[in-house]
Amino acid sequence: MRNNDRKHPQHQSDQYDLRSFHADWRHLRPHHNHHREFLRQYKYFRFLRPVGILFSLLILYIAFSWAGSKELGLLFAALIVIKEIIHFFFMWRLEKRIFRPMISLKKGLDEVARGNYTIKVSNAMPGDLGIVIDAFNEMTEKLYESEKLQAEYEENRKALIANISHDLKTPISAIQGYVEALMEDSFSSAESKAKYLRTIHHNTLYVNKLIDDLFLFAKLDMQKLDFQCQHTNIQAFMDDLIEECRFNLTEQQIKFFYDSLLKEEVFINLDGKRFYQAFNNIITNAIQHGPASGLVVRVTLYQQEEFVGIDIQDNGPGIPADKLDFVFDRFYRIHTERPKETAGTGLGLAIARELIEAHGGKITVRNNENQGSCFTILLPAWQNHNEEAEHETHLNH
Repeated sequence: MRNNDRKHPQHQSDQYDLRSFHADWRHLRPHHNHHREFLRQYKYFRFLRPVGILFSLLILYIAFSWAGSKELGLLFAALIVIKEIIHFFFMWRLEKRIFRPMISLKKGLDEVARGNYTIKVSNAMPGDLGIVIDAFNEMTEKLYESEKLQAEYEENRKALIANISHDLKTPISAIQGYVEALMEDSFSSAESKAKYLRTIHHNTLYVNKLIDDLFLFAKLDMQKLDFQCQHTNIQAFMDDLIEECRFNLTEQQIKFFYDSLLKEEVFINLDGKRFYQAFNNIITNAIQHGPASGLVVRVTLYQQEEFVGIDIQDNGPGIPADKLDFVFDRFYRIHTERPKETAGTGLGLAIARELIEAHGGKITVRNNENQGSCFTILLPAWQNHNEEAEHETHLNH
């Protein structure tokens, strides 16, 4: 299930709220009678044009029939023709610039009221009416985007419920089965009992991890996660983080390499705890999808213009090209069959992206030329790194 890159309707304050729009439209219903009156007057206007021409022809007939001289009749005829030409031009301009655009705009509003947000009103009008039509077209475009976001959000919500149900049911069912076996004491040996207990413990850890990820992602999604960012020397911070990471990976028989290409001190605004979560999620993803033995992880720290870059590479199987765009979507799994050895929660990379973007950075992924994948984190460097600690900021979402 593809997520729409953080674009949920409740976050888009500049988007139109569809329910509010329809509520406002119901309040405008009493003004519908004014439009009927406008259409009635427009019909009268179109009807009076041929009547006016007939009346002018009648005057011409009378002028030629009863005028004392031919010259006087021709004068009357010329005046009437000039009057009709001016009248026709004025009415043509009035219909083209006022009546037709107003009718088109009304039809567009009726379509929007029926839920058709793809409607567009053609506009070649200068002046205030043209501005109104442009505003209407912009409104329908935003309504369409809002409707699409709401539909996608609803689809994601259903997928979220389905995924949570599946991911909770599987380990809980396993725990239930093993607990029942323990209660019946149906074991052939102490080794079997220990195996059951290890399986229960493993599934309990998985459920706990899933709940933690869901809680963290929900707070990120609602922008209610507090960030305590500090003026941080990224070189010193990464040195400490890498030492901890190296210890953990070495215990798992994973080769780990770290290179720093920084030539001078670089400071960034960083919440160390949140960044560690993002970094650890990427490493965990490499472990879950990497080879069972011989996994190599390489981290490179460097500066790229006004950003600090961190590359996290592995020698795993890589990511299929048609799935690269979706790996940061919540509950997205490359392996749809979800084998036990790669059974993550499907939220790790989505959380990593949210945490990195909350720091004003961005995260991307690409396949290596040889093998494996490379995740790149870019964080904005602190421009005034000689400033004092009072410039430490607190980001509250």
